[in-house]
Amino acid sequence: MASIKQRIRRFLERPGSVDLTPYERVVAAARAHEERLKGLAELPAPSMDDLAEFCAIAREAADRTLGLRPYDVQLVGTLAMLSGNVAEMATGEGKTLSGAIAAAGYALRGRRVHVISVNDYLARRDAEWMEPLYTALGVSVGWIDQTSTPQERREAYSRDVTYGSVSEIGFDVLRDRLRTDVADIVVPPPEVALVDEADSVLVDEARVPLVLAGATDPGDAVPEMAALVRQLVSGYHYEADDQRRNVHLTSKGIDTVERALDVELYNEPATLAEVSLALHAHALLTKDVDYIVRDGRVHLINPSRGRVALLQRWPDGLQAAVEAKEALPASETGEILDSITVQGLITRYPERCGMTGTAVAVGDELREFYGLKVAAVPPNRPIVREDAPDRLFEFAMDRDRALVEEIVEAHSTGRPILVGTLDVAESERLALNLSGRGLECVVLNAKNDAEEASIIAAAGERGAITVSTQMAGRGTDIRLGEGVDDLGGLYVIGSGRHTSSRLDDQLRGRAGRQGDPGGSVFFVSGEDDLITHYVSDEYTSGVPTQRLVAHAQRVAEGVNAQIHRNTWRYTRLLERQRDEVLERRGRVLRDRTAGDAMAAALPERWAELVEAAGEEAAHASARQVVLFHLDRCWSEHLAHLAEVREGIHLRVLGRASPLDEFHKEAVTAYQRLLAEIESRSVATFGSAPVTAGGLDLDEEGLKRPTATWTYLVQDNPFGSEWERIAGRLASKIRRR
Repeated sequence: MASIKQRIRRFLERPGSVDLTPYERVVAAARAHEERLKGLAELPAPSMDDLAEFCAIAREAADRTLGLRPYDVQLVGTLAMLSGNVAEMATGEGKTLSGAIAAAGYALRGRRVHVISVNDYLARRDAEWMEPLYTALGVSVGWIDQTSTPQERREAYSRDVTYGSVSEIGFDVLRDRLRTDVADIVVPPPEVALVDEADSVLVDEARVPLVLAGATDPGDAVPEMAALVRQLVSGYHYEADDQRRNVHLTSKGIDTVERALDVELYNEPATLAEVSLALHAHALLTKDVDYIVRDGRVHLINPSRGRVALLQRWPDGLQAAVEAKEALPASETGEILDSITVQGLITRYPERCGMTGTAVAVGDELREFYGLKVAAVPPNRPIVREDAPDRLFEFAMDRDRALVEEIVEAHSTGRPILVGTLDVAESERLALNLSGRGLECVVLNAKNDAEEASIIAAAGERGAITVSTQMAGRGTDIRLGEGVDDLGGLYVIGSGRHTSSRLDDQLRGRAGRQGDPGGSVFFVSGEDDLITHYVSDEYTSGVPTQRLVAHAQRVAEGVNAQIHRNTWRYTRLLERQRDEVLERRGRVLRDRTAGDAMAAALPERWAELVEAAGEEAAHASARQVVLFHLDRCWSEHLAHLAEVREGIHLRVLGRASPLDEFHKEAVTAYQRLLAEIESRSVATFGSAPVTAGGLDLDEEGLKRPTATWTYLVQDNPFGSEWERIAGRLASKIRRR
């Protein structure tokens, strides 16, 4: 019966239904090579013509160089990735080694591999850790991080396998798109992407735009707006929706703001936008939950990983509003020169695969957006962890009290405890409560995540109490201390459920690795954000049921999936336009396309320039002219479409489809873009002063930004300004 169900799942291509049988046969065949290889002083060069022999050589090489002998299931995971799948392997099952062998396999096929990690720390650690294995297999490896120089980056990308965080690789791609000399290009053409923590990178962060900006200016915070909205009262002057994604002024609030500012808000769009942003920063963004303040700056917290989101910021207006709220100087702003979403970055690679501990839950999205299937690899040893039913409470206060009592009781036995909290504020509040009971704990959150490896490594010691925010992407196993097995192993306690069941599973998976004993339980209250935001219509008060909690998570996951889907619908056309522009730019950069076009458009001017400076200098001048205007027009195109998208939702009132209207505007704007590049290039080529070295482009004013900077835009979770205004206007019309 089980096999029939599995066949049906495979036929329907359900997540996790990839057939592992072919991979298991290859691994079984690899065992026939083991005795022969063990007797060799030097291993033969591996070949991908015989996968069984490759697996056997890789296993022996890992044993000799790293002291790690891959389990059969690790090799199954490797083969799944070599077939272009996402391998789901539980925490502690050795994904890093499986991924390294898969990357080596792709390299031995003659493919350049980028192992894309969630952060710089893991990229460097894994590259250095696995380097002896790569060397033994005849594969070169390198890594990049934020501190890497252009030369170090170029050298790392020249290796067969390059490790890097998704943001650093993305920023290198963006910088290369503005190069004016082929010799300055850093990143080679994309071939294979092997994504670590694939669900986090490919789903949770897929819609996050990576931005390259130039011509930075001081930001423009509006402290008086922050001071004004601080005086407003929730429920009287303003109201937030159930999911706390939107907030709006009530009629009383509008009257109060208009009297304070002596304006009519809806006749002053700029003032309305400033008030709206300040209100969102005040009402919907919470310090130590959505962001922390450190070293006089606002740092966003990545909600899926519970750590500081380095280089990440909200769109400029909201960022400035939060800075004004915290009475901080406004950070710099700049003109966006180019941007790319994480999803757009990954889909550049012709071949993609990945690994993570929780992929089945997002299998449909991985298939929809990336064409990836999930191979669910079983653990090496059966999981014996005891997962207790959720402890459910009506009030958060009762939940918190019971949580502390549970920790006190478990700690009295010496059993190590890992408590997962939902945000920084909660982790510090719990630590304070435990201190009041005479218990000392170690806190790992966005404020001290630099010490995470040492903190997590010690979390399995006898008597340890570790309080942490999200455990995804931490990259360090929790090994049990001496005698802890007899105490029941690591005890994982969740202080509330996350909006994604995957994050709960990643926390729970920290216990019971490799057949270790362990236990887990979650404490949930009816006042948790998950319940109040996502099931308000079905639940009013009382102790929530387990079914209600599961329903709330499904709703939250559905909301986030729809946001991802809508974002991609808007950006997909822009990505196609960008690809076409980049193809044109590549031709201009690498050959004489620009010079030939200028010679045809202005033959007399071309002849004059060739006579004064020579043909090579003429082609170089034409190339720089066209590249400048192509990059300038593309930047203007991005800004225009951003404005279009902000205002397009007002057309809902006219019963038009915002997406269709956006596509019409984008196509028309793109045609104007191509014509504008040509006309500006011809005009500049015809008017720039001719010198012995070519055209004097500085005199003509063709100056690029003296500096560029990179950051990630945290998609505004509240929708666009005009989308919110449209919603308010629509509701007013309905009431009338």
